[in-house]
Amino acid sequence: MAKFFGTNGIRGVFSEDFSLEFVHDMTLAIATYFKSGPILVGYDGRESSQIIAKVVCSAINYTGLDCNNAGLVPTPCLEYAVKKLGYSGGIMITASHNPPQYNGIKPSAKDGVEISREDELVIEDIFLNKNWIKNPTTFGTTGKENRAIDVYVNGIISHIDSQKIKSKHLKIVLDLGNGAQAVTAPIFCKSVGCEIFLINDKIDGQFPGRGSEPTPQNLSELSKSVKDNNADFGIAFDGDGDRSIFCDNNGEILTGDKSALVLTKFILQKNPNSLVVTCLNSGSNIELVANEFNSKVIRTKVGSVEVSRKMVPTNALIGFEENGGFMFGKHNQVRDGCMTLALMMDLLAKSEKTLSELISELPPSFTTKDKVPCPQDNSKKLIKSLKEEFPNSDITDGIKITIDSKNWVMIRPSGTEPIIRIYGEAESQQKLDTLMSKYIQKVKSVISDNTFKTNP
Repeated sequence: MAKFFGTNGIRGVFSEDFSLEFVHDMTLAIATYFKSGPILVGYDGRESSQIIAKVVCSAINYTGLDCNNAGLVPTPCLEYAVKKLGYSGGIMITASHNPPQYNGIKPSAKDGVEISREDELVIEDIFLNKNWIKNPTTFGTTGKENRAIDVYVNGIISHIDSQKIKSKHLKIVLDLGNGAQAVTAPIFCKSVGCEIFLINDKIDGQFPGRGSEPTPQNLSELSKSVKDNNADFGIAFDGDGDRSIFCDNNGEILTGDKSALVLTKFILQKNPNSLVVTCLNSGSNIELVANEFNSKVIRTKVGSVEVSRKMVPTNALIGFEENGGFMFGKHNQVRDGCMTLALMMDLLAKSEKTLSELISELPPSFTTKDKVPCPQDNSKKLIKSLKEEFPNSDITDGIKITIDSKNWVMIRPSGTEPIIRIYGEAESQQKLDTLMSKYIQKVKSVISDNTFKTNP
């Protein structure tokens, strides 16, 4: 088990468990793992990101490797630039959707995809044993990389029918969440002739608009703006711009599952006999959609690294998570909020139907998720207790308790925060509400049990 890497990179509270000294030493380990340069460094809009970037660059140089600083960019922009511009690897400084006091590091390999779980352990071993490069013959240098944003936006445009999109004069609301997509998504939209309405477009590491994670509860302004402006749809990004949550033309906020199903159907119509990769906590309808186009679905543990790293060797066309992370293999096998936006534009430009009409054509689906605060030590005990109570359940990742293919609940510790996540699917909203209520209560009950708290 990784000690420092969570579900998606290394994260912690800045100046506490994620100190500059820790960042420096971990970067030495990452640079040693990379072996050669140049390395591309980028960062999100958090208040601590720029100082962390300086420490990261200097630590890379100390090992004898060169690096370039791309500045403030979304995570998928950094990853794409690593691949397209020929870097040996990349380090993105971000805590994604975590609260403002957090920050983190996310390494990507030379193929522009997050490093594998196995390579995370290699880096941790170097770090724990301090086996990083020491006393190199020469130090590396730090330069600037000014091409990342243009390369990224042009890469996205290459996968869509930009002339068709321009002819439709789409109206789109962008909730940029005070995050990193503010430097790229508006540029892309203007390049394909869309009329855009901006919300939370000022980059601010405190995320004052609605927080760094887009959820149905904090997207009321997006919904209102879509209706007020008679927009074709709205989209909200997370802090580092790799995830996107959509709002249809009626102002309805869509789950990540629903938007992924609509996009998957659109892509598979043009590319039948393809492969789709998704996590265990995604809804069951993806198999129905894939079967319609003679395509297959592979399920992985939760986490974009799991999906991305399964897409690479299988040459999968599509990958997604229920949280709004969508991956288009022809572009890059990583979550990409702006590429996902482009695909939705492409779909609507080529369809005579509205987004709400396209959603209504999907198989009925009732999915949701919730979370319960829980210290990390207690979360392990919770899962152990549930496994004893439900011995026949899937324990690949946390525990997935299945009644049948349409009715299940999955409970797992978050890899990024001290919380337990609870996911559910049912054949009706009433059954879903009952199922979630039952298991949320069960989780809270086990966590609050005094015996559970004090005994291993």
